[in-house]
Amino acid sequence: MTTESLNWFKSSYSSNGGDCIEVAADLAARGVVPVRDSKQIGGPVLTVSTEAFSTFVAEVRASVR
Repeated sequence: MTTESLNWFKSSYSSNGGDCIEVAADLAARGVVPVRDSKQIGGPVLTVSTEAFSTFVAEVRASVR
C-alpha cells in the first residue's frame, strides 16, 4: 500500500489554519499510524506505532482539559 492510497484526515478541531497534521488509520490493524504535514501532502510520512499514537492523543487530550 502506498501513501497515496491511504485515507488521510485532519482533526475536526483544525480550523483550516494550515498548521495541521493528517493521519491515516488504514494501517492501524497492522500496528502503525502514518502521519504527515497537511501542507506537504507529497512530502515525508512518519509512521508511529498505534501504541505511541494512542499515548500522544491521550496526552494532548489531557493537556487541553
